[in-house]
Amino acid sequence: MIDTDLTSGPISGHFRRLAIPAAVGMLFSTLYNIVDTFYAGYFGTQAQAGLAVGFQAFFILVAIGYGLSSAMSALVGNAKGRKDAADARHLAAQGIGLAVMATCVMAAIAAFAGPSLIAIVSEPGGYRDAGMGYFSWLIFALPGFIIGPAANGILQARGDTRTMQRALVVAFFLNIGLNPLLMFGIPGIFGGMGFNGIALATIISQTGVAAFILWRVFGRAMMEDLKLSEFMPVPAKYLEIIAQAFPAGFALLVTFSSGFIVQYALKDHGEAALAAYGITMRVEQLFLLPALGITIALVPIAAQNFGAGNHDRVREAFHRCWMLGVIGTTLAFPFLWFGGAWAARVFSTDPEVIRVSALFLRVEAVILPIYVMLFSINSLLQAFKKAAWTMWIGIYRQWIGIALFIWLFAYVIDGGLTGIRLGIAAGVGTGLMLSLWIAVRVAHARIGGLGRPSFLEKT
Repeated sequence: MIDTDLTSGPISGHFRRLAIPAAVGMLFSTLYNIVDTFYAGYFGTQAQAGLAVGFQAFFILVAIGYGLSSAMSALVGNAKGRKDAADARHLAAQGIGLAVMATCVMAAIAAFAGPSLIAIVSEPGGYRDAGMGYFSWLIFALPGFIIGPAANGILQARGDTRTMQRALVVAFFLNIGLNPLLMFGIPGIFGGMGFNGIALATIISQTGVAAFILWRVFGRAMMEDLKLSEFMPVPAKYLEIIAQAFPAGFALLVTFSSGFIVQYALKDHGEAALAAYGITMRVEQLFLLPALGITIALVPIAAQNFGAGNHDRVREAFHRCWMLGVIGTTLAFPFLWFGGAWAARVFSTDPEVIRVSALFLRVEAVILPIYVMLFSINSLLQAFKKAAWTMWIGIYRQWIGIALFIWLFAYVIDGGLTGIRLGIAAGVGTGLMLSLWIAVRVAHARIGGLGRPSFLEKT
C-alpha cells in the first residue's frame, strides 16, 4: 500500500481525500452507538440510563487510546514530512507495543475502580445495576478501543482514513445483527443475555475492528523492513510518544469525565433526565460528524507540512478546516432546534425523556460551531507536538468551567435542567476564548503566526 504525501498538491484535495472517509467512519461509529441506545430501549428507561452511566465510565478508561491515536498521527506524520522512513517505522512499532501495555493497565484499573465510578453518578436501584453489568462486560472490549485507535493513528499519519471507515461500516452492520441475537437468543438453540448482550456485541465487533486495522498497518510499505527488535521498549521513544499521547488522552479523559459532573447534577432530576442526556449525546455526535472528519484530517495534513517546514500550507489547512466546520455545523441548527423532540422519539416513548432531550438539543444547536473551533485548535496543537495545551484547555473547559457555570446557573440562580445545559454552554464558550489565546501564541512561536484566511486577504 502506497502512503500519501500531504506536503504537495492542493490542500482542498487532501481534505476531501481524508475528511470524507473519516466522517463516514465517524457516522457509522455514531450510528453504532445509536443502535445500542435503540436496543436498550427494549428494556425501558432504566436500561437506557444504565447504558449512559456504564458507557461514560468505560470511556474514561479508553481515553488513552485516543491519546495514542493522536500521538501516532502527529509523530509519524512529522517523520514522514522529514522523509525519515526508519524513524516513522520505529515509532509505529513502539506505539503498538505501548498500546498493548496500556490495555493491560486499564483492564486492571477497570476491574477495581469501575464500580466506584458508576456509583458516583447513580443512585441505588435498577439503572445502577444495569450500568454495573454492562460495564463489567465491556472490560473485555478494551483491546479494541485502545490498540485499534493507536494503530489507526499510524494509518492517518500516512494519509489513510479509509481503513477505519471500512472497519466501522462493517462493525455497524455486524452490531445490528449481533445485538438482538445476543439479547434475545434463538428459541430452542440458546437463550439470550438480555441487556448485557449489547456489551458482548460490542466486544466482538470492536475486537474485529482492531484486528483489521493492525493487519492493514503491517501491510504498509514503511513496515516492510520491520524487525522484531523494534518492538522492544526504548525509553526515549516511549517518553516521546507519552509526551504527545498523555495530554491528548488526558484532554479526552477530561471531556468524558465532565459527563460525570453533568450526570451528578442530573441524578437529582431522576432517571428520565439521565436517559435524555445519553440520547442527546448520540444525536449531537451525529450532527458533529462532518466537522469531526475535517478536524481529524487536519492533524496529518498539518503534521506532515509542519515537519517539512511548509508553514504557509499549515496556515491554509487550519483556516480551511475552521471555515468548513463552522459552515457545516451552522447548517445543522434548524434540525436540532426544531427537530429535537422528533429525534428523541426514535429512542424513547417516555414523555419526560422526550421533553428533556428536546430542551438539551436546543442548547446544542447553538454551541455546535464553537465545538468545531475548539476541535480545530486542538488538532493544530497536536500537529505542532504541543498537545499539552489541549490538556489545559480541557481541564478548564470540561472541569472548571462546566462545574462553575452549572453551579451558578442550576443552583445559585435555580435554573434546574435549563441551568445545567446553559452551564455547559458557558463552559464551552469561555473555553473557546482561552484556546484562541493559546493557539495564537503557539502558532506565533512555531510558524510565525496564524495569519489571515485567504478569503479575507482578497478583500
